[in-house]
Amino acid sequence: MTTPRDLRLAVLSDIHGNLPALQAVMDDLSRRQVDGVLTGVLTLGDHLSGPLWPLDTARRLMAQTGWLQIAGNHERQILQPGPSGQRGASDAFAHAALGEEELAWLAALPATALWRDPAADADDTSGGVLLCHGTPDDDITGLMETLDDRPGRHPRLASAQELDERLSGPSGLAPDVGVVLCGHTHTPRAMRWRGRLLLNPGSVGLPAYSAGGAQPHKVETGSPDARYALLERRSGIWSALLIALPYDYAAAARQAQANGRPEWAHALATGFMP
Repeated sequence: MTTPRDLRLAVLSDIHGNLPALQAVMDDLSRRQVDGVLTGVLTLGDHLSGPLWPLDTARRLMAQTGWLQIAGNHERQILQPGPSGQRGASDAFAHAALGEEELAWLAALPATALWRDPAADADDTSGGVLLCHGTPDDDITGLMETLDDRPGRHPRLASAQELDERLSGPSGLAPDVGVVLCGHTHTPRAMRWRGRLLLNPGSVGLPAYSAGGAQPHKVETGSPDARYALLERRSGIWSALLIALPYDYAAAARQAQANGRPEWAHALATGFMP
């Protein structure tokens, strides 16, 4: 049996139309190729929703033809209004900014995807990489976090039983999946579970948010940095590096403020909700 080749993948999620944050990540990836070959870039959805630069962000992502990209819940919500017939403010802003070509690109993004090393031998046992936004079966449920029952609380770490349930849903996991990538909660986290690496890279473009609905909650990373992760395989073993990257977050905060979203401006500038 041959040892699988070493490789490095970049993992991005939850850009939310924040073009300066995305550009900072792309620039950082270019610098990091000095000490290692970048095998691929994987994105996990919620690319555009928000009062920032949805059209420019869409065009930048559409130009990355070598990236493997999936949809999140906000792609679905941008394309289709909710039960009330209306979109939320962030989805409505993005929808109004996009043209037919960008909307068609969103509609074509899959809900999940499986990345395998194109150069892998038939006896490669290190496993493929599953991309999902929330869980393999649900784009609005966090994989490694669970919403607290008390309104306004931060999500807690998922229990062992919850992890098992979320990873054994109707879709199941192929036996050769060695890594499960997820986003949605904007919470950077890496866990090793039942022989697999679970990885949430955090949010490229939105470091804090509040959500309403049946279980109101908020997420705060406490830093305005752009977040992403490097996923590496060395000697057949997967590992992850979580990265917090400074960028011109003040420009993003000004854009949110100019578009009538002061709560976004505060989140972008501080990593906390007002």
